Amino acid sequence: MAIQRMDNVLIVVDDLDAVISFFVELGMELEGKGPVEGPWVERVIAIDDVRQDIAMLRTPDGHGRIELAMFHTPKAISSELKDAPANTLGIRRIMFAVDDIEDVLARLRTHGAELVGEVAQFENSYRLCYVRGPEGIVVGLAEQLS
Repeated sequence: MAIQRMDNVLIVVDDLDAVISFFVELGMELEGKGPVEGPWVERVIAIDDVRQDIAMLRTPDGHGRIELAMFHTPKAISSELKDAPANTLGIRRIMFAVDDIEDVLARLRTHGAELVGEVAQFENSYRLCYVRGPEGIVVGLAEQLS
């Protein structure tokens, strides 16, 4: 076997606490938060003089994780528009299965989230939508119907 599992997805952010709050409201659990710096990380990511804070969040089932990183030095570089449309090259969204899409939307809106389009139904299987949260992060929500 080539891999054991997907460990995590990294999202670089400017406001670590706001993004943590958004994902915790979604239902993720904060595993830990703290500084990361030193020669070992500089060698791994090939950037000198790195000083960052990271947070690791996990899904309730324990199988999925998101790592958030806020760089103090060097400052993060913006490489794309925050409100990039769904057909922009690169990672566009992370999809989560939810029990009640309307409830999740209401809770995420208290953290500034906005629908990208609208809630739509795919056949008799799912209700789906994309939500743009803090810093333009897009998450997909999927509620299974049957």
